[in-house]
Amino acid sequence: MIQTILNAEEKQRIARAILEALPEWFGIHEAREDYIRESAGQTMLASSEGGETRGFLCMKETGKDTMEIAVMGVRKECHRQGIGAALVEAAEQRAREMGYSFLQVKTVQMGRYPEYDATNRFYLRCGFQEFEVFPTLWDEWNPCQIYVMALGS
Repeated sequence: MIQTILNAEEKQRIARAILEALPEWFGIHEAREDYIRESAGQTMLASSEGGETRGFLCMKETGKDTMEIAVMGVRKECHRQGIGAALVEAAEQRAREMGYSFLQVKTVQMGRYPEYDATNRFYLRCGFQEFEVFPTLWDEWNPCQIYVMALGS
C-alpha cells in the first residue's frame, strides 16, 4: 500500500531507516544526512506492508512545471518486487494531480558504477528519458544524469 506521509518527524525516521540500510547508494554521510533533513519539507510517498515501510520516495518542485524525485529508497530485501515502480507511478499521479507537466530525477550517469547502472535501467523502464548530463554538477567522478518524463493528463 502506498500512502502519503505528512508528519515531518515520521518522514525523517523513514528516510533514515531506509537510506542507512542502502550504503551502496547512500554511503556518503553528509549527503545522506541532507536527504534525511530535507525529507521533512518534501512530499513523501511510502510503501508499507504489515506495518513495515518497504520503500519511500520524496518529491520537490524544481520549477513551475516540474516536480523532481529528490530521493528514493527501497529496502534491499524488497528489491525486484515492484515497489519502486509503484512508488514512481504514484509520484507521476501525484505530480499530475498537482498540475505539473514534467517529472525529473537525477542519478549518476550510466557506465560509472554497477549499482547506479541498475538505477539508470530502472528509471528507463519506468518511462523516463535521458535529458542531459552535467559532468561536474556533483564532482568529476559522479556525472549527473538527468532523466525526465512528460506527464500527460
